[in-house]
Amino acid sequence: MDEKDEILGLREELHRHNYNYYVLNAPVITDREFDMKMHRLQDLERLHPEMDDPNSPTRRVGSDLAGGFVTVPHRRPMLSLANTYNRQEVAEFYRRVGDGLHGAPFEICCELKYDGLSISLHYEEGRLVRAVTRGDGMRGDDVTRNVRAIPSIPLVLPKGLSWPREFEIRGEVLMPWVSFDRLNAEREREGEPLFANPRNAASGTLKSKSSATVAQRGLDAYLYYLLGDSLPGDSHYANLQAARGWGFQVSRHMRLARSLQDIYDYIDEWDTGRRSLPVATDGIVLKVNSLEQQRSLGMTAKCPRWAIAYKFKAEQEETVLRQVVFQVGRTGAVTPVANMDPVRLAGTQVRRATLHNADVMAQLHLHVGDHVLVEKGGEIIPKIVDNVTPDRPGAIPFISRCPVCGTPLVRYEDEAAWFCPNDSGCPPLLLGRIEHFISRRAMNINSLGPETVDALYERGLIRDASDLYHLTEGQLLSIEGSGRETARRILQSILQSRDVPFERVLFAIGIRFVGEIAAKALARGLGSMEAVAGASMDALLAINGIGGVIARSVITFFHDERNRAFVERLREAGLQMSLSREEQEAHSDILAGQSVVISGVFRHHSRDEYKAIIERNGGRNVGSISAKTSFILAGENMGPAKLEKASRLGISIVSEDEFLRRIGDVDAPQSPQAIPSGLA
Repeated sequence: MDEKDEILGLREELHRHNYNYYVLNAPVITDREFDMKMHRLQDLERLHPEMDDPNSPTRRVGSDLAGGFVTVPHRRPMLSLANTYNRQEVAEFYRRVGDGLHGAPFEICCELKYDGLSISLHYEEGRLVRAVTRGDGMRGDDVTRNVRAIPSIPLVLPKGLSWPREFEIRGEVLMPWVSFDRLNAEREREGEPLFANPRNAASGTLKSKSSATVAQRGLDAYLYYLLGDSLPGDSHYANLQAARGWGFQVSRHMRLARSLQDIYDYIDEWDTGRRSLPVATDGIVLKVNSLEQQRSLGMTAKCPRWAIAYKFKAEQEETVLRQVVFQVGRTGAVTPVANMDPVRLAGTQVRRATLHNADVMAQLHLHVGDHVLVEKGGEIIPKIVDNVTPDRPGAIPFISRCPVCGTPLVRYEDEAAWFCPNDSGCPPLLLGRIEHFISRRAMNINSLGPETVDALYERGLIRDASDLYHLTEGQLLSIEGSGRETARRILQSILQSRDVPFERVLFAIGIRFVGEIAAKALARGLGSMEAVAGASMDALLAINGIGGVIARSVITFFHDERNRAFVERLREAGLQMSLSREEQEAHSDILAGQSVVISGVFRHHSRDEYKAIIERNGGRNVGSISAKTSFILAGENMGPAKLEKASRLGISIVSEDEFLRRIGDVDAPQSPQAIPSGLA
């Protein structure tokens, strides 16, 4: 795989893992594995600046946005923190802060990193007026109604205290261990699936449609960051002490460090001390204490330069291996899973652990009855990390055939996993393709969940996604637990999916390696499904962003008669198989060859809408300013760092109204617009 294909593949993979983590609450890789992939993508993007994409995961925090809640913008972005896993990286952070402050003395506020769901609370006149999840960092879900049911979050602040008229305070919504154990015991008695950890339980509870459920489950909250225009102190630590006095639950384990050794001492203390805490923690947060120094150090596109998270090493325990079973995932990947004697890790009972793939199994040389070390990696996913039993012959072999359908397994280039290739006959793969098809980023048939898909498949009512368009209300009512209103909602959602744009249809059909970005490039480069299906290797490679791996995968997909028949059934069902006339006519070359950086807050369109407008007019969105940037589309509150860099490189700054006039927007104001605040 060439590096450009690897960039596209990593972007799609990291977007998927973000969705699994923040929305589904079902991560499939550890934090460390995620960070390694993120670092690899960052390295590749530095080597290939021509592949810059403002929607790259390296430019964004993960998103916990979910259906069913009103989405609102954050007044100030909720950025994630850079992660570090060793003292060397902590020392490097400490050095960078010192260099950034030009040798001025500074303090670091050391705090516990609580493992829950990030929340932003807004107060006006001493009353809670809004609670918003982090979401994608720029906007989040309004969960005010549910947050009011968390007893540790004050709804009205005590009178007579010097709290600001308006302020925002951020923190973490958590489920204490005692509440978590009680909830899982109840779910086990009811035969319901257990929550994997307190973070998943807290997130699922806060996103519940019932505030009564929130109240019953005993959520808690710790607050760790005060923001506003009239703060009581000039340091982070002082402001949190003030917030505690107003009634907020602020950790009493914070400590100011004045040297690197102070930080190391704090880490050592809580690496073991955290096990006695009533809530889950997964690390330490280090923040420059002075607010003025924080402003001086500034932010990157994704995280502040004045803070970092140190992640604790995962807990390990010894247990006994009893069995290895093989599971087929919905991508076809075959994963070995170990069944073990139960052991308690990170507050939960662990009986099963992943063995990842054949290479890991071979390295561990496992036998039934072996004593193994199991780790809850990232305090989420259990895995076996070592075999402590002396080696002997007869290790458990990896299988050669699919355990579900019996098809010989294959191993694709640059893949660690073995796959079942029978995507037209193996049930897990068929279900996986259908679930991908209906997903939010594809056809967005959001009323149809995995359980209903499984039930429809088991009853023989669907075999691929095209069958969805022939379902009847009666068939849906035959599914246990499906009422008439639910059935009609599903049918309406399926009907609405016929209007989903062609580029998302192309993504939804499940061509290997063709994610959202590649599907968009193919759609705009070729215009129709027919053109994509008949495109030669040269024609595909001529499209910007399409490399050899993706091109070969597209050709292979459409060479398969079963795939062509599937696409034809979708065409007959009325799905969009080409760019609409409006989409084709909307394209121009006004911005051809120009690279545009978007910065600030806008009045006429959202940032995403401006990105689409730039692309439709032949321009290219880039996330960072360089000598190759053509101009900056600037809204309100553009950052001073970008302004300074643009001035130094001689890059022009274009206001929102001027930009709209350039592209021929007849509704754009005709009077010159002043440079947005913060730019002059």
